[in-house]
Amino acid sequence: MPVSDIPDWLSATQLPRPFASDLHDWLFDQGSLTRRLTAQSAGHFDVQPLAEGWQTLRHDECSALGGTPGSVGWVREVYLRGHRRPWIFARSVALRSALENSGMDLEHLGSRSLGELLFSDHAFARGELETCHYPAAWLPAQVRQEGLWARRSCFRRGELGVLVAEIFLPELWRDASVNA
Repeated sequence: MPVSDIPDWLSATQLPRPFASDLHDWLFDQGSLTRRLTAQSAGHFDVQPLAEGWQTLRHDECSALGGTPGSVGWVREVYLRGHRRPWIFARSVALRSALENSGMDLEHLGSRSLGELLFSDHAFARGELETCHYPAAWLPAQVRQEGLWARRSCFRRGELGVLVAEIFLPELWRDASVNA
């Protein structure tokens, strides 16, 4: 995707007004999304791994992590599911250079939630939440559509930054009765 097609990630103060309060609440909630989804699903929550491994990061990811364009990093893509339906597509990335020196083992998370790991380790500080309409081309074919809301934030511990993007899928909005 050309650099010109990369979305503008906006903070809460940069969003156009008016903005639906229920949608704003989901996009800018500072708590653990995993915990919120577990509550929303009455405990019927799980993580379905889709792909993970070393790859060249996208330009917007390199920029957010302070890496040079074309940097290699660890990429993990999962569905966060309620009642076995995909509610969130999540993409988490970390620069290879920082991850290899961090002592953190992202390769063996399996179906465990990365969010729970980040929120349980008090050494991680969460950066500002940003939002955008996520490019459909970046989504798995099963859930690909234009105009889906996404949020991202970077969790930092020393030199390590873990950028977590969470894309809100229509099934969640239907189940949570949110006007997206």
